Amino acid sequence: MKKLGLLPRLLIAIALGILLGMISPEGVIRVFATFNGIFGNFLGFAIPLIIVGFVTPGIGELGTGAGKLLAITAGIAYISTIVSGSVAFIANTAILPTFLKAGSLAIDAANPEEGLAQAFFTINMPPIMGVMTALLIAFTLGLGIATIKGDTIKKFMNEFQSIIEKLISNIIIPLLPLHIMGIFANMSFAGQVATIMSVFFKVFVLIILLHIAIIITQYFIAGTLTGANPFVLIKNMIPAYFTAIGTQSSAATIPVTLQKTKDNGVNEGVADFVVPLCATIHLSGSTITLVSCAMAVMMLNGMSISFTAVFPFILMLGVTMVAAPGVPGGAVMAALGLLETMLGFTPTLTSLMIALYLAQDSFGTACNVTGDGAIAIIMNKISGHKLNEKKEANN
Repeated sequence: MKKLGLLPRLLIAIALGILLGMISPEGVIRVFATFNGIFGNFLGFAIPLIIVGFVTPGIGELGTGAGKLLAITAGIAYISTIVSGSVAFIANTAILPTFLKAGSLAIDAANPEEGLAQAFFTINMPPIMGVMTALLIAFTLGLGIATIKGDTIKKFMNEFQSIIEKLISNIIIPLLPLHIMGIFANMSFAGQVATIMSVFFKVFVLIILLHIAIIITQYFIAGTLTGANPFVLIKNMIPAYFTAIGTQSSAATIPVTLQKTKDNGVNEGVADFVVPLCATIHLSGSTITLVSCAMAVMMLNGMSISFTAVFPFILMLGVTMVAAPGVPGGAVMAALGLLETMLGFTPTLTSLMIALYLAQDSFGTACNVTGDGAIAIIMNKISGHKLNEKKEANN
């Protein structure tokens, strides 16, 4: 099973979980509930470490480089991410209520037959610091590294980031299918699985449509500024899109993204600078996915949703996901702390959120990298270059 990609493993885990929840006695489900409780607590312990490990080196790296070009690129990437999240909020506010029943997953504690099975025991794993403390430390250290241009703390934080990446890729990600299987087994046992599966499919389709809309918008803007046909530009980026679906990593897709961006006529120097940078700071697709999944989970659990609550969450997403590692699920891992502190997610809701997000993580990544090409075209114009017409003609 390890040879399979993460998405196939998750789908198998969901199917097995549903089956086990339908046929297993309560004792077996309680074993899964016990594992889920322990794993969820460990995840809570790791969240502050993930924030410090991701955000600090990311901000530190943003402070060096090509000065004005760096600042403009980062600004455009951040605006693109925020706009994408805001569009997702507006679309979800209008569309989700048409097929989601508010509060349909809220469990009535007075009716034990409909409740989730409880764990045999729990193990407390308190985090070493709160989420906001971790964010403040990450911002302070990151800005400090960028300002003093020192190597000691920078090297330490880069090594710490490598440790956290190993924690995610070698422990958290491999155990996630078992965790997800336990969640679905418990929900199936409680009679909730039909609602969840319906939500999975409908939210998935909505997210993909939003990704396509954002990509078209990004290239319409880029094409308008440069006088190029946006649909030709998008067509040239299709190989990067599908490569990202396979790798589930913006970083791993950089070689293809870079080549297709140059094929769109972008100056080589501009492309070489913008594409690798945007691979770590431009997360429009991931933001659409996170906002959509979070709103779906909140709506299903009868939680209040307002723009004043979600927009600050979107603003913070654009920062905390900076330099999310090139492993599947890096964006949602970086966002877990915000889900808890800003949107009030419980460990159970966080786990459901992870399942929803990872089921289509690769499509969010594909949207991210395709958008990187649009930003490179815009930066090519700002840098005073024209698109290479010969390359465009050859495509």
